[in-house]
Amino acid sequence: MKIAIGCDHGGYLLKQDILIWLEEHDIDYEDFGCFSRESVDYPIYGEKVGRAVAGGTCDKGIVICTTGIGMSMAVLLVLFFSNLIVSLIKNVIPSEIRIPVYIVIIASLVTCVDLLMQAFTPALSESLGEFIPLITVNCIILGRAEAFASKNKVTDSLIDALGMSAGFAMACLIIALFREFLGTSGLTISNPFNSAQSIGFVIAEGKYAIPLFVQAPGGFMMLGIVLGLFHLCLDKFNAAQVKKAQEKEALKSQEPVKEAK
Repeated sequence: MKIAIGCDHGGYLLKQDILIWLEEHDIDYEDFGCFSRESVDYPIYGEKVGRAVAGGTCDKGIVICTTGIGMSMAVLLVLFFSNLIVSLIKNVIPSEIRIPVYIVIIASLVTCVDLLMQAFTPALSESLGEFIPLITVNCIILGRAEAFASKNKVTDSLIDALGMSAGFAMACLIIALFREFLGTSGLTISNPFNSAQSIGFVIAEGKYAIPLFVQAPGGFMMLGIVLGLFHLCLDKFNAAQVKKAQEKEALKSQEPVKEAK
């Protein structure tokens, strides 16, 4: 039996431990990278493992990557405190410069979160890399500051931040889970604070993997599929609600007729 193994920079240390275990048990393997902790794009290595298993050169595959959990937590902290600060000072910010003020607040919070992650969770900070500074231009955070926090009370703004962050985390996890499952025929779930703690599985030795979904275009395809399914379910729910309301109105209109009879 030959194992194909690959990872991104966040899973590099765990991959090294797995390689040691494979060598100790005399299990043949092929390492497709990455080969350092420098920031890389996971789909490149996931595709290599998927092709090796699908092509028959390897019997089974192991892919290790970081998840959207760490990014979701970073967004939660920035969105929570940006809504808090904006809601507190909304009455003293001149309307002409409110957007630059919001950006300065968000950028300062992103810097604080980035420094805290470097200090207490260096592995997570390194795996997220340049994506942490990009939170500054996340339209969700700036949009909630402008559309909600600047017009509502502190309590309502904090609740809004928690709800929007939960939705962001759910979207990231759903897209990541389906994308990895379709692209590798398996799932690997790891602790965002300690990549050595993880669990994973592969179905049918990866024979049904679709490598396209672990490539960059697969991410956009999965986003479109998830959005399409969401709107389909939402439309059916709204139609059911309208039908139920119409039935109630019909029953109400029939009640006077029965009483008259």
